[in-house]
Amino acid sequence: MKAHLGLHNRIVAALVLVFMAGAPAFGQTATLDDLFARLKTADEAESQRITQDIWIEWSKSGSPAMDLLLERGRNAMAQGAPEVAIEHLTALIDHDPDFAEGWNARATAYYQTGNLGPAIADIGQVLTLNPRHFGALAGLGAIFEELDKPSEALEVYRAALAINPHADGVEQAIRRIETKLQGKDL
Repeated sequence: MKAHLGLHNRIVAALVLVFMAGAPAFGQTATLDDLFARLKTADEAESQRITQDIWIEWSKSGSPAMDLLLERGRNAMAQGAPEVAIEHLTALIDHDPDFAEGWNARATAYYQTGNLGPAIADIGQVLTLNPRHFGALAGLGAIFEELDKPSEALEVYRAALAINPHADGVEQAIRRIETKLQGKDL
């Protein structure tokens, strides 16, 4: 009986650890749901604060080591070293393939190196993990514009705007493409 009790205690302890490790993710979802709800009706100034808060939430992996790899990747991009960023972000993705922001950051780094195919593939992973990622949608729109696919760009820009009505540059991109599709030059 004592052997069963010891095994039972270890199982309960393991389950508590698993639950506690997942707790930030549950809170993060509720936090994000609230932020997205507020974003729909926010004025311009408030929307900028809410958008920043969303990016902060998206950047939380739940692991200090993974957060450090994300920070190193972003810093490398900011310093003009996207190849170094790709190395850091690939390590992040290898260790935590369910962390959407790792994929998003690597997509940006691939874009900076001109590797549009891998950037699109990574954006696909971002949107699979986080369908509300307006930043990934806006990035995909920019890639489609660069590939001279205005209809596809317009579609994903509109999807980004539906999620975040104040997404930076998206309304302007939509107007630019609509004008182009109507046969008018800006």
